[in-house]
Amino acid sequence: MDVATIEHLRWGVLQLILLIISIGLHEFGHAWAADLRGDPLPRLQGRVTLNPFAHTDPLGTILIPAVMIFLSPGFGIIGWGKPVQISLPNPKTRRADDIIITLAGPAMNVLLCLGFALIGVLTDASHNTAATSNIAQFLFLGILLNASLAAFNLIPIPPLDGSRLALRLGIYSEEIFQTLSRWGFFILLIAINIPGFNTVIMLMISPILWLSALIWPHLIPG
Repeated sequence: MDVATIEHLRWGVLQLILLIISIGLHEFGHAWAADLRGDPLPRLQGRVTLNPFAHTDPLGTILIPAVMIFLSPGFGIIGWGKPVQISLPNPKTRRADDIIITLAGPAMNVLLCLGFALIGVLTDASHNTAATSNIAQFLFLGILLNASLAAFNLIPIPPLDGSRLALRLGIYSEEIFQTLSRWGFFILLIAINIPGFNTVIMLMISPILWLSALIWPHLIPG
C-alpha cells in the first residue's frame, strides 16, 4: 500500500468520524431545543444526549457516506441522521416552537465551526510545522464540513430543515410541502450533482467561514 493510499484512507476515516459527530450534534440541537421548549418526546426517546450514536442512522450516517468517501463513485456526498421526533404539545406556541427547534440543528453546526476556529487559535495551528499543519487541515475540514451541513440543511427541499421553515413561515402551503416530501430525496440526489450546485453552497457558507475567520484569521490566508 503506497503512501498516497494510506493518506487517502487516513483522511477518509477522519472525515467519516467528523461527519458522524457533526450529524449527531446537529440532531442533538433539534432534541435539546425541543426539550427546552417543553416537548417531552425527544427526552423520552433518549435523544437529548451528546452521544452521536443515539442520532446515527446506520445507512445514512455511516454506510452511504463511507461508500462516497472511500470509493468516490462519482456523485456528491449525501448523508443524514436519525430524525428527531417532536410532538409540539403547546398549541399557543406551536409555530414558534417548530421554527426554533428547526433552526437549532443548523445553529449547532455553526457553533461547531466557531469551536473549531477557537481550537485553531488555542493550539496555535498556524505555525508551519508538520504537526500543526495536520491539525490546521483537520480543523479546516471540520469547519468546512459543518458550514456545509448548516447551509445544505437550509435548502427548502424536504426532508431538509429549510423546507420546514418554508412551511412554518408560510412560503409553502401544506399541499406543496406534502408534494415535495414525496419526491424530496430524488430532487436532492439530482440537485447535488448539477453543475453549479457546489457554487451555490459555497456562497451560502461564505458568511459562516467569515465568522470563523474572525476568530481564527489563519483560516483564510492573507
